[in-house]
Amino acid sequence: MSYPKRMSKVLIAGHKKHLEAAVDALYEADLLHVEDFVEGDDSDFEIGMPIKYGEEVSRKLVKVRSIASTLSVRSTDETVPLTESDVSKQLDATLEEMDTEIGRNAEELSRLDARVKDIESAEKELVPFLGYDIGLEYYGGYGNLAVFSGTVSSLNESRLLEITDAYQLFTDSGSKFFVLFVSKRFEKDIQSVLADMGYKEMRAPDKSGRPSDIYAGLEAEKSEIQAQIESLIAKRAALNEKYGNFILASDEYLSILSEKAELPLRIATSEHTFVIEGWVPTNNFDEFTEAVSNKTNNGVHITTLKVDMHDEKEIAKIPVAYENSKFVSPMEAVVDLYSRPKYNEIDPSSVLAISFPLIYGMILGDIGYALVLMTLAFLVMKFMKSDAVKQLMYVLIYCQIFALFFGIIYGEFMGFPLAGLLSHGEYIPGLIPGLETIVFDFGIVPGESFMLPIHRTHMIMTFLVATAAFGFLHLNAGFILGFFDLKGQHGIKHAVLEKLSWIVLEIGAIAAIAAWYLGIGVAGIAVGAIIAVIGVGMLAKGEGIKGPIEIPGLLGNMLSYTRIIAVGLSSIYIASTVNDIAFGGLIWTPADGFSVLMFVSILIFILGHSLNTVLSIIAPGLHALRLQYVEFFGKFYASGGKAYKPFGHLKKYILEE
Repeated sequence: MSYPKRMSKVLIAGHKKHLEAAVDALYEADLLHVEDFVEGDDSDFEIGMPIKYGEEVSRKLVKVRSIASTLSVRSTDETVPLTESDVSKQLDATLEEMDTEIGRNAEELSRLDARVKDIESAEKELVPFLGYDIGLEYYGGYGNLAVFSGTVSSLNESRLLEITDAYQLFTDSGSKFFVLFVSKRFEKDIQSVLADMGYKEMRAPDKSGRPSDIYAGLEAEKSEIQAQIESLIAKRAALNEKYGNFILASDEYLSILSEKAELPLRIATSEHTFVIEGWVPTNNFDEFTEAVSNKTNNGVHITTLKVDMHDEKEIAKIPVAYENSKFVSPMEAVVDLYSRPKYNEIDPSSVLAISFPLIYGMILGDIGYALVLMTLAFLVMKFMKSDAVKQLMYVLIYCQIFALFFGIIYGEFMGFPLAGLLSHGEYIPGLIPGLETIVFDFGIVPGESFMLPIHRTHMIMTFLVATAAFGFLHLNAGFILGFFDLKGQHGIKHAVLEKLSWIVLEIGAIAAIAAWYLGIGVAGIAVGAIIAVIGVGMLAKGEGIKGPIEIPGLLGNMLSYTRIIAVGLSSIYIASTVNDIAFGGLIWTPADGFSVLMFVSILIFILGHSLNTVLSIIAPGLHALRLQYVEFFGKFYASGGKAYKPFGHLKKYILEE
């Protein structure tokens, strides 16, 4: 359990002649979260103007990114960072050189692509006429003959014969395309009949020669152009290799300059001075002050400003930076998915590092799926360099550790039980000979010893009660966290009335129920009821009418945790169904020996469990998240914090000199 990193509000002021140096110093320090200046009618300050080199930098940055997009430049293991001075010296000349080479390549590719599209369009027009070895020049230009070419929904030649038999008809059995030559005397009558048949005209291309010869010529030209295109693409790949490093470095270099140039748009300036307000981690304040003062030759004044920690508006402005161990830090992504904590409240990341994987593991609880997903997570981490992806894979690994643990407790391996089971007089064998357990709901079979593993499918009622009890403990952990949060924010009185009151209410209710169940009598029940009423009164005092109204919801929250067993059972039944289909005798059994059906069974086994593996990420993950976000966070977590984003940049493609 921890709070976000402590922040100090700082003010930096100086003469405008030191502005560029101050901006450079702030950027290199990479510590100041700048608070944007808002102009007011009663202020002598106004938002500043961009630094003079900003416009030229923006123009070059657009050009670099356009080139990067054209060449599809990506960072690789072979990417070599360049020094800032090398990039600065070579930028203009290299940018012009790249623009010329890549522009010429792109222009030629565009021209050839356009020609290929023209050829394909011409081929499409020719395709219907390929079935008739008639020169295209014969499809028109007659004085006494009308030519119809196109398609009809259904060609009824008898309708044509009713008009005249002096015609020549060509049809294609493979399509509804036809060509009809008929005397112009009958043109209008024929046109009317064809219209009734759904005639759609397709004119012959305005060319001469046989369609097959023309089509072959177009194909030959297209092949030649495709070869030229491949050559140009190869040249583009060579350009990528030649300029890739420089493009990545220059993009980063220009991005840095652009950010620096635009900082004055976020700060207060007057005719001669500038003022910057922001936030710096308290532990880094001295380091920050020294770095900025040295860079500006003490040309700026840096001081801290007092923050009213009782003013919610002031607190909302403080940026939030996590301060967690390496083990807990992957869970920050899970917290951010909901919302970052406020500056003055507990960061739940460390709690989630246990509770989220724990609930996930309780739901999945299968050795086989845990090992598969853990292996998959390690492979993704090895081949994907993204830090965000690595953080998510760490979360997945944490979840699989708990899934493996509970898989051992449950004795499950991809739907197969590891231990044999005597259930209601029927023996069900397990995968491991000699490993057995004898259980039934709500306890142990009389006269028998209890052993692990625990069969979930044969202890459903027990698990329903156990998961609801776990929910009770988890929710109360939330109330306790909420107590410490409110104590720090508003004092002990608010903490007791708003959070501890729930625990008092629960103690009273449990005491009354226990007294009734144990037969202690009316006095015991009355004591529990009085404690519960006291808890309700405290709750009403702390939260008003909203508190007592939410009491029934607490039971609903507890029952919501029974989804742990419900979702877990669905995964088991899917896995066992796949096993039954594959090896349960429906298709093949080991007694059948080697056969084609054996391979069908193996394929069904692989595909079925692959699908269930995907579901084993989604279903347990979503339900575990829901229990954290809705039930658990609802008891203590306000959230709504603003992320800490220091003015600076972690250089990846530029070397420090």
